[in-house]
Amino acid sequence: MKAHDGIYIDGAWRPAAGQDVIEVVNPADEQVIGAVPAGSALDVDTAVRAARAALPGWAATPPAERAARLAALRDVLAARKDEIAETVTAELGSPLPFSQAVHAAVPIAVAGSYAELAASYVFEEKVGNSTVHQEPVGVVGAITPWNYPLHQVVAKVAPALAAGCTVVLKPAEDTPLVAQLFAEAVHEAGVPAGVFNLVTGLGPVAGQALAEHPGVDLVSFTGSTAVGRRIGAIAGAAIKKVALELGGKSANVILPGADLARAVNVGVANVMSNSGQTCSAWTRMLVHRDRYDEAVALAAAAAAKYADRIGPLVNAKQQQRVRGYIEQGVAEGARLVAGGPEAPRERGYWVSPTVFADVTPDMTIAQEEIFGPVLSILHYEDEEDALRIANGTVYGLAGAVWAAEEAEAVAFARRMETGQVDINGGRFNPLAPFGGYKQSGVGRELGTHGLAEYLQTKSLQF
Repeated sequence: MKAHDGIYIDGAWRPAAGQDVIEVVNPADEQVIGAVPAGSALDVDTAVRAARAALPGWAATPPAERAARLAALRDVLAARKDEIAETVTAELGSPLPFSQAVHAAVPIAVAGSYAELAASYVFEEKVGNSTVHQEPVGVVGAITPWNYPLHQVVAKVAPALAAGCTVVLKPAEDTPLVAQLFAEAVHEAGVPAGVFNLVTGLGPVAGQALAEHPGVDLVSFTGSTAVGRRIGAIAGAAIKKVALELGGKSANVILPGADLARAVNVGVANVMSNSGQTCSAWTRMLVHRDRYDEAVALAAAAAAKYADRIGPLVNAKQQQRVRGYIEQGVAEGARLVAGGPEAPRERGYWVSPTVFADVTPDMTIAQEEIFGPVLSILHYEDEEDALRIANGTVYGLAGAVWAAEEAEAVAFARRMETGQVDINGGRFNPLAPFGGYKQSGVGRELGTHGLAEYLQTKSLQF
């Protein structure tokens, strides 16, 4: 795979300050496919200085011109969609069809949505005797995860650029190659030097330096709740704005009278998507006691079909972590009806599609984010019991409700403590706000709400 031996700062690729590198490994076969610089705090400082120098000019650029640069970026990404998909497949292990349909196509759509929003967003309005003005928050430090490596980059960088902010990106160390490809696309799209900067590196080094840097006005982070707490504490000490998209333990609630077969099959597909490495995955399926056994049988049969469809987990640490959760589920009394902790292949970081029955709300696998292809099925007595179970975790990122009547599902969804709920299999909407309640995060991504995260408000009184 193609890999730059430098970092992208102030419109050019340049050597990192040190000689350390990060090897990129294909998780399907454990082969090294490339290496990128392990950027240091000095590299982060250089990048932030470049972003600060570029900020006045980019903030003053008319929104129509910012929109044009984003449209050009969308077009470059679209022209390189096959290369994007192949790169994500190599460094994440995602099956190529999924990489094409999701990892490549969704970021292109999101970039396009912000090209349109940058041109149409109302940055100034009259309120009584005041003019209320929305202006860029400043320099953004974006720290992105490995599970959707390009989507999460675009979901942060595109609205930041639309708002008039400049950016320093620190991508996940497991999947830096597609971030380098993105930097190439930004350059080709004609985004001015210094407006976007890329520093590859380790989280505890480059990521922490970016979060701590006094020249960064907003830190946008997607990842684990534990790291989110750390970044929140760093930002809080400096009274710095943060946007945090963290973990989830989302409930898929199947109400009596719903199309059980469809709800179960879609629910299993949701959990197995991206090998279970999705923060918003519906990892808890809630079924009424009367149809519980039927749902378990359907889920076990559906999961078996994914044995040859899903890819590996991203690295050995994640593989061991997920297998440990499966073993803990068995130890706490849950019943395996599909999969298990045994690795299905000798090489690569594979985990079998796994389904647990007889799961109770207090079990570890029903409370903690596993981040692998593991589904827990719980039963409930009535709707109030289902609501108590659905809301009974520290997370609140996503969820689903299925019912015979849409109004019934909507009424239940309105009482769920979560940021996004799909009704009877509702489709993904790149313009809808995405983000969490409780320990699933602070702030929103996508659409106008995502753009607003990168703006601050000033009022002028007359």
